[in-house]
Order: sequence, then C-alpha cells, then structure tokens
Amino acid sequence: MANGEEQYAELMKKQQARDEWLRESWIRAMEARIVSDNLQKCHRVEGVNHYEKCKHLADRYQEMLRDNRVKGFKTIDV
Repeated sequence: MANGEEQYAELMKKQQARDEWLRESWIRAMEARIVSDNLQKCHRVEGVNHYEKCKHLADRYQEMLRDNRVKGFKTIDV
C-alpha cells in the first residue's frame, strides 16, 4: 500500500508543478496583452508622433511576444 501512496504523492506533485508552470505562462501572456493595450492607447493619443513617443512600449511588446508565449508542458521532438 505504501508504494501506491508514494506514486499518488509523486503524481500530485507533478500535477501541481504543471499547474504552476501553466499559470505563470498565462500570467506572462496577459502581461503582454496589457502592454499591447497600452501601446494602442499611446498610438491613439500621440497621433503623428507615436513613432517617437511609443517606441519604448513597442520594443517591450515585441520582446514579450517573442518570450511570453503560452506553451504546454509537453514537448514533442521532431
């Protein structure tokens, strides 16, 4: 019976780690969405000068798009 309990505890630990990783991934994706919304607001407000005034937001959003993708916990080697 101890072996079954150990396996159950191990599976629960693994599931908890997956949930935590996925939660953090979604948080990073939502941060990118917030930066995107701020960039859109900046474009509307600044008008013609948005290239200069909103560059910091555009650069940050571009980095976040590259780095903050929602990924599953499984990886497939091709």
